[in-house]
Amino acid sequence: MSQSIAGFKPDQVVLVTAGASGIGRCIAETYLQHGCKVHICDIAEASVEGFLQDNPGATGSIADISDAAQVAKLFEDFSSHYSQLNILVNNAGIAGPTSPVEDIEIADWNNTINIDLNGPFYITRKAVPLLKKAGGGSIVNISSNAGLFGLPLRSPYTAAKWALIGLTKTWAMELGPDNIRVNALCPGSVNGPRIDGVIARDADERGVSVEEIRDLYQRQSSMRLFVDAQDVANMALFLSSDLGNTISGQALGVDGHTEGLSNWLS
Repeated sequence: MSQSIAGFKPDQVVLVTAGASGIGRCIAETYLQHGCKVHICDIAEASVEGFLQDNPGATGSIADISDAAQVAKLFEDFSSHYSQLNILVNNAGIAGPTSPVEDIEIADWNNTINIDLNGPFYITRKAVPLLKKAGGGSIVNISSNAGLFGLPLRSPYTAAKWALIGLTKTWAMELGPDNIRVNALCPGSVNGPRIDGVIARDADERGVSVEEIRDLYQRQSSMRLFVDAQDVANMALFLSSDLGNTISGQALGVDGHTEGLSNWLS
């Protein structure tokens, strides 16, 4: 459980995309622990049901955020539970393919961009009127340290995460007069099954061992570590608390200081 953060207003309404598992679940549960009303969405019905069983005070919807029609339905469902929105966490995203640019399938490119970039846009355009109605709030976009560096073999993911930072800065400018703060978090490698899958695919693409790739990823960070989901959740909580009430338009690393993502073994 995260520690209490002074200056965090309780009873705020939070929407977390892909909130049923992984980083999203940790973020959603952290807000719940701090007295918030939390609504999650996720693409997997079983995952949403499991989250709601474990967190009976929360609400949730099934939605594919890359589909604008499903996003519209999500907000209809959300509005049946809550009359306001104070905090939006755009967490949903996929790793995409691990391949040289000439080998990336068009379908894989489009799928990654649709989920990692179009999805946050679809969600945010529907959320902003609710945030304005509440008199302001906070949007936290989960980008990546890949949004700050080039990342070989990960073209669509990197493109989407760079673009999400651009949207963060643009939306901060647009929405600042409405007392809506917009920031991006840029995690490094986060402990869990997702990074394990990325490492396995990377090792397979290069024809080397998983251990070599894991060591390579760890050496990208000055602190030589992978971060935990709770580290990301704590920073999201801080940014949406009173302690972060003048922080907007920023892309903040949660990564032990990434020195670079050259990703080459030599």
